[in-house]
Amino acid sequence: MLAELLLKWPLIRQLRGDREAAVSDATRNLRAKNAGTEVARSICPYCGVGCGQLVYHREGRVVSIEGDPRSPISRGHLCPKGSASYELVTHPARATKVKYRAPRSRAWAELDLESAVEMVAERMWTSRNRTFDQEHMHTAGIAHLGGATLDVEENYLIKKLFTAGLGMVCLSNQARI
Repeated sequence: MLAELLLKWPLIRQLRGDREAAVSDATRNLRAKNAGTEVARSICPYCGVGCGQLVYHREGRVVSIEGDPRSPISRGHLCPKGSASYELVTHPARATKVKYRAPRSRAWAELDLESAVEMVAERMWTSRNRTFDQEHMHTAGIAHLGGATLDVEENYLIKKLFTAGLGMVCLSNQARI
């Protein structure tokens, strides 16, 4: 009778090879948080290291962000800032509209993205034309600071666009700083 009782004890059942002996119904019903999601590979936006991230999403909403084990840079690991990038995307206080404050104004106005991009492009072109040196075929009136998470090819194309297309001579990259 005692032997029969001991054999029902979860510890003894586990020692005898029964892996489900100490599993509760709640534990048995657990599912992976990323079950039923799609995954997109991305790069952490915080610094110049460029750690790989896996962004799990379902129905247009980010479910979680984890380190990408296939990344040769981070091998699945993220620093505390990279680990918190889920909050960067999902926090309720995240800015989702373009804000604009006119010169000498005290109030911010919301702009649609298309208008904001058009405004930046128009101002950049106006500054370039105003400060363009025809003799040397360049402008020092506008500059570009590239992001460190861009790869060599992207930085090369940006440099070509801004030097050949716009005549900029003031270019730098965050990775160098």
